Amino acid sequence: MGRHTGPVCRLCRREGTKLFLKGTRCDTPKCAVDRREGMPGMHQFRRGKASEYAIRLREKQKVKRFYGIFERQFRKYFYEANRKAGNTGDALMSLLERRLDNVVTRLGFAVSRPQARQVIRHGHILVNGKKLDIPSYLVKPGDQIAIKDREHSRKLIATNVGEGTPPVPDWLDRISSEPPEGRVSRMPSTQDIGLPVTPQLIVELLSR
Repeated sequence: MGRHTGPVCRLCRREGTKLFLKGTRCDTPKCAVDRREGMPGMHQFRRGKASEYAIRLREKQKVKRFYGIFERQFRKYFYEANRKAGNTGDALMSLLERRLDNVVTRLGFAVSRPQARQVIRHGHILVNGKKLDIPSYLVKPGDQIAIKDREHSRKLIATNVGEGTPPVPDWLDRISSEPPEGRVSRMPSTQDIGLPVTPQLIVELLSR
């Protein structure tokens, strides 16, 4: 799986919003979006008004960077959402929100999606009692997500689950057990997305 290896704070500055690519650091005064105005690059203040295409492109890039996926995988999600009945934009965001790495992050088992992918890849996560090391796995209502019951896994997650853990969205339930567990109670909707985005603009861009 490919990954971004450059400075991630530049991505947040380019999109003009916090993408929480560094987890809890993004809520501190060290956050680059709060400390530095404007987009990265030496010509940031010379750019004119954004075109209609540019506005739609930025929405797509924002979502891709938030969930940590690249163009080919994002297109696959769009084609799958386009085949579903109902609103394509809502279906697209629901698919992205159901990714296992996103669910692990939203449950508070990891502070960021990059960390969640590493936790999953290293075999610390169980889905319905079985080890699953595929970050792109799409969860379903009723799925149980748990931490492997071994000392190393419990210690790894214990540093993330505590008082400062963000609230869990309505479509997920976090069970206070040892080791901690979570459950998917329903399918996520557009209102459950933790990112200010207009999915219809993405649909208009990719439907051209």
